Amino acid sequence: MNDYLSRIEELKLVAHPARIAILDELSNGVKCVSDIQDFLEISQSNVSQHLSALRHAGVIDFYIDGRLRCYYLRQPFILDLLEIIKKDYPAELPGPECCPVTKKGKYPGKRKN
Repeated sequence: MNDYLSRIEELKLVAHPARIAILDELSNGVKCVSDIQDFLEISQSNVSQHLSALRHAGVIDFYIDGRLRCYYLRQPFILDLLEIIKKDYPAELPGPECCPVTKKGKYPGKRKN
Protein backbone atom coordinates (compact mmCIF):
# COMPACT_ATOMS: atom_id res chain seq x y z
CA MET A 1 0.00 0.00 0.00
CA ASN A 2 2.90 2.38 0.72
CA ASP A 3 4.16 2.05 -2.87
CA TYR A 4 0.68 2.92 -4.11
CA LEU A 5 0.48 6.02 -1.90
CA SER A 6 4.01 6.99 -2.86
CA ARG A 7 3.09 6.87 -6.57
CA ILE A 8 0.01 9.00 -5.90
CA GLU A 9 2.20 11.64 -4.25
CA GLU A 10 4.59 11.50 -7.21
CA LEU A 11 1.67 11.97 -9.61
CA LYS A 12 0.53 15.03 -7.67
CA LEU A 13 4.05 16.42 -7.82
CA VAL A 14 4.56 15.96 -11.55
CA ALA A 15 1.08 17.21 -12.51
CA HIS A 16 2.37 20.59 -13.67
CA PRO A 17 3.06 21.53 -17.30
CA ALA A 18 6.61 22.73 -16.60
CA ARG A 19 7.47 19.60 -14.61
CA ILE A 20 6.04 17.31 -17.28
CA ALA A 21 8.12 19.20 -19.87
CA ILE A 22 11.25 18.82 -17.70
CA LEU A 23 10.64 15.11 -17.24
CA ASP A 24 9.96 14.65 -20.94
CA GLU A 25 13.24 16.35 -21.76
CA LEU A 26 15.11 14.27 -19.17
CA SER A 27 13.61 11.12 -20.69
CA ASN A 28 15.87 11.86 -23.68
CA GLY A 29 18.99 12.01 -21.49
CA VAL A 30 20.92 14.12 -19.02
CA LYS A 31 20.36 17.89 -19.13
CA CYS A 32 21.91 20.77 -17.25
CA VAL A 33 19.86 23.65 -15.81
CA SER A 34 20.69 26.02 -18.69
CA ASP A 35 19.51 23.41 -21.24
CA ILE A 36 16.21 23.08 -19.40
CA GLN A 37 15.85 26.83 -19.04
CA ASP A 38 16.42 27.34 -22.78
CA PHE A 39 13.66 24.98 -23.93
CA LEU A 40 11.15 25.96 -21.21
CA GLU A 41 11.66 29.69 -21.63
CA ILE A 42 11.10 30.38 -17.91
CA SER A 43 13.43 31.98 -15.40
CA GLN A 44 16.39 30.09 -13.98
CA SER A 45 14.99 30.44 -10.46
CA ASN A 46 11.66 28.93 -11.56
CA VAL A 47 13.45 26.04 -13.27
CA SER A 48 15.50 25.49 -10.11
CA GLN A 49 12.34 25.39 -7.96
CA HIS A 50 10.80 22.72 -10.18
CA LEU A 51 14.02 20.71 -10.25
CA SER A 52 14.35 20.96 -6.49
CA ALA A 53 10.81 19.68 -5.90
CA LEU A 54 11.33 16.77 -8.29
CA ARG A 55 14.68 15.95 -6.72
CA HIS A 56 13.42 16.03 -3.13
CA ALA A 57 10.70 13.58 -4.13
CA GLY A 58 13.33 11.24 -5.59
CA VAL A 59 11.96 11.48 -9.13
CA ILE A 60 15.20 12.96 -10.49
CA ASP A 61 18.75 13.47 -9.26
CA PHE A 62 21.86 15.29 -10.41
CA TYR A 63 25.62 15.08 -10.52
CA ILE A 64 28.09 17.93 -10.75
CA ASP A 65 30.31 18.24 -13.79
CA GLY A 66 32.64 21.18 -13.23
CA ARG A 67 30.30 24.11 -12.64
CA LEU A 68 27.23 22.39 -14.12
CA ARG A 69 24.50 20.44 -12.37
CA CYS A 70 23.46 17.65 -14.70
CA TYR A 71 19.99 16.22 -14.01
CA TYR A 72 18.66 12.77 -14.89
CA LEU A 73 15.58 10.61 -14.23
CA ARG A 74 15.60 8.15 -11.33
CA GLN A 75 12.05 6.76 -11.32
CA PRO A 76 11.42 4.35 -14.20
CA PHE A 77 7.64 4.70 -13.85
CA ILE A 78 7.97 8.29 -15.14
CA LEU A 79 8.80 6.91 -18.60
CA ASP A 80 5.55 4.92 -18.58
CA LEU A 81 3.64 7.96 -17.36
CA LEU A 82 5.03 10.13 -20.16
CA GLU A 83 4.11 7.47 -22.72
CA ILE A 84 0.52 7.41 -21.47
CA ILE A 85 0.27 11.21 -21.50
CA LYS A 86 1.50 11.32 -25.11
CA LYS A 87 -0.74 8.49 -26.31
CA ASP A 88 -3.49 9.41 -28.75
CA TYR A 89 -6.76 7.73 -27.81
CA PRO A 90 -9.16 7.43 -30.76
CA ALA A 91 -12.47 7.67 -28.90
CA GLU A 92 -14.28 7.29 -25.63
CA LEU A 93 -15.07 3.86 -24.27
CA PRO A 94 -18.56 2.64 -25.21
CA GLY A 95 -21.29 2.59 -22.57
CA PRO A 96 -22.45 -0.73 -21.19
CA GLU A 97 -25.17 -2.61 -23.03
CA CYS A 98 -27.61 -2.10 -20.13
CA CYS A 99 -27.03 1.66 -19.98
CA PRO A 100 -30.20 3.80 -19.97
CA VAL A 101 -28.33 6.40 -22.01
CA THR A 102 -27.51 4.02 -24.88
CA LYS A 103 -30.89 2.27 -24.48
CA LYS A 104 -29.31 -1.08 -25.31
CA GLY A 105 -30.19 -4.29 -23.54
CA LYS A 106 -31.74 -4.76 -20.14
CA TYR A 107 -30.30 -4.38 -16.70
CA PRO A 108 -29.01 -7.84 -15.71
CA GLY A 109 -29.91 -7.60 -12.02
CA LYS A 110 -32.87 -6.57 -9.92
CA ARG A 111 -33.55 -2.88 -9.69
CA LYS A 112 -34.03 -1.28 -6.32
CA ASN A 113 -37.13 0.84 -5.94
